[in-house]
Amino acid sequence: MSSHTGDTGDTGPVEVEPMPGYLDLITRASTVMFNAWRDCSTCGLELSKRTLLDNAYITLTEIALFFFCAFLWTQVRRGLTESLFKPLAQWWRLMPKDAAKMPESAWKLVFYTMSWSYSTYLLFFTSYSFFQDPPSVFYNWKSGMSVPADIAIAYLIQGSFYGHSIYATVYMDAWRKDSAVMVVHHIITLALISFSYAFRYHNVGILVLFLHDINDIQLEFTKLNVYLKSRGGGYHLINDVLSNMGSVSFSITWFWFRLYWFPLKVLYATCVSSLQSVPSIPFYFFFNTLLLTLLLMNIYWFLFIVVFVVKVLKVKEVNDVREYEDEDGNKAAAGLLKNPQAENNDDGAGHHISAQGRKHVQNGITKDKHL
Repeated sequence: MSSHTGDTGDTGPVEVEPMPGYLDLITRASTVMFNAWRDCSTCGLELSKRTLLDNAYITLTEIALFFFCAFLWTQVRRGLTESLFKPLAQWWRLMPKDAAKMPESAWKLVFYTMSWSYSTYLLFFTSYSFFQDPPSVFYNWKSGMSVPADIAIAYLIQGSFYGHSIYATVYMDAWRKDSAVMVVHHIITLALISFSYAFRYHNVGILVLFLHDINDIQLEFTKLNVYLKSRGGGYHLINDVLSNMGSVSFSITWFWFRLYWFPLKVLYATCVSSLQSVPSIPFYFFFNTLLLTLLLMNIYWFLFIVVFVVKVLKVKEVNDVREYEDEDGNKAAAGLLKNPQAENNDDGAGHHISAQGRKHVQNGITKDKHL
């Protein structure tokens, strides 16, 4: 393991540290954090206030831009919903329940595709090596250092979007079982973005955003195809296949990006490497607490994914397990009980084929079958 302590100088390239394993992360991070806490004899409210005043750098102009862009995202979403997403839902003849939720998924798919593409560009098509060498996020760190314009743009986009998302989750989105947790997630994410920018931890922030946004793309893509497979009252095989492919890739990348790379790249860098490069790094415990909370929420949502996968394996049907039960499901079940012959025509994949062979029965509802 490299003994680099933050002095890059002009002595040549720095050796990249190998990524640790889970056991190494737990043992090293817990030891380093315990020693840091034990040695911090002056830790407390007074030190926090002094550190905040000495190291936080954010201007009134930047704050005003944040609120303006958060308001702008809300207006852009409303405009796209009324002028594009709702007309598309009508044109596709989506089921009423799906038509109500489709604009939310379409909006999020557009935003997260854009934001993740930009963070991917920064990490893999510029000179930044934060993904390949996570400890480098703290090399040459200085309090009040300037933020590169390309990273500052990413921060403005992401920070203002999460400011908008707190409002949107409560007042614009469909309410789900985990919506309260989602609000907490947005608040924590916004706190991480705001404080990491003010304290100039923007390098690690870009890495965190890259590792999280990809799953939102796959989630919204999958949900859109779930809505589209029943459009026009029929059954569309291509959208069913795409939704199943999306759910599989979503499950895999959730674990790989959020439960493997995120702790082993980001948390190891923030818990262990940060103190090696900057022994007196400000708000060490505060930021790591927020990042650990984010990890716990990722684990919490992974439980939903496990339930989702089990449900798909059992009934071969992709649905959002976070949704509240509605009357439609009960009515469909009642229709199946009233028509037991429909159950006898099973194609072995959780779908039912009518005696004529031209109908597809899904959740007790007969639909025209299309490719």
